[in-house]
Amino acid sequence: MLARLRRPYRPTIRPLGHWLFRLAFIAAFTTWVLLAQPSYVWAVADIPTVITNLRNWIVGILAGLGTLALTLGGLRYLMAGGDPGEVEAAKRALKAAATGYSLAILAPVIMTVLQGIVGVDDGGGQ
Repeated sequence: MLARLRRPYRPTIRPLGHWLFRLAFIAAFTTWVLLAQPSYVWAVADIPTVITNLRNWIVGILAGLGTLALTLGGLRYLMAGGDPGEVEAAKRALKAAATGYSLAILAPVIMTVLQGIVGVDDGGGQ
């Protein structure tokens, strides 16, 4: 009886395993390529460059998380099958995606305000 319960999940698990294998292969290849490059000095000498780099990283991470939430929300909505609980969960994921994208758009503005509060000049007014 237990084998009969697990059987419907087999068509779902096998492609998932294949995709995970592909993802691991891509990650290993990317790591190999990055490690084959000569090492660089990552330190910077001025605060505005650090703040700009930080802003770029924040925007990238927020956009990536927003895209992930959008993808998962869309998949949940497609697979809900009319179940009201799943539809609500999908809507929450889509709202999280909208929040992530909004924060990604507002991150440069927030960093500019923080630069003004801290008093760091970007060097453009000379």
